[in-house]
Amino acid sequence: MNEALTWTDALALQQPQIDRTHQEFVELLNTLAAAVLPQAGAGALPAFDALLAHTEQHFAMEEGWMAATGFTPENCHSRQHQMVLELMREVRSCALDKGEWEPLARLVPALAEWFPQHAEMMDAALVFTMQQLGFDPAQPHAVAAPSGAAAGCGSCAT
Repeated sequence: MNEALTWTDALALQQPQIDRTHQEFVELLNTLAAAVLPQAGAGALPAFDALLAHTEQHFAMEEGWMAATGFTPENCHSRQHQMVLELMREVRSCALDKGEWEPLARLVPALAEWFPQHAEMMDAALVFTMQQLGFDPAQPHAVAAPSGAAAGCGSCAT
C-alpha cells in the first residue's frame, strides 16, 4: 500500500476525540494515496469524497469546540480550515468539471506535509485551551466560554 502519512504517537494530542478523528484522517488520506495511481482518474474519486466528507466533519467538530471555548470566528485556525476545504473542493471541481486529475494526485503529498504541522501547532493550541478551561467535549455545556474571545491561533487574544 502506498502510504502518504504514517500515524505515530508523535501525532497524538492526548485528547481522545481529536486523536481518533486525526487517526481516521490519516487512514483516509492513505486510502486516497493508494487509489491515486497513474491513470486512476475517476477511480480515486470515492476515496477523495470520503476524505473530503470526513475533513468537513472533522473541522466542524473543532470549530464547535473553538466557539465553545471563546475563539472568534476569524481566528487563524479557522481560516486554515477554510483554506484547506476550499482547496479540496477546487481540486474536486477540476477533476469532475475539467477532467484534470493531476491536482488530486498533488494534493495527497501536500496534505501529508500540512497535517502534522497543523496538528502540532493549531490543534495542540486548541487542546491546551480546552484543558486550561476544563472544557470536556463529551460535556460541551459544562463550561462557559471565557469573556475575552481569542482572535489569534491559540488561547491568547490578539
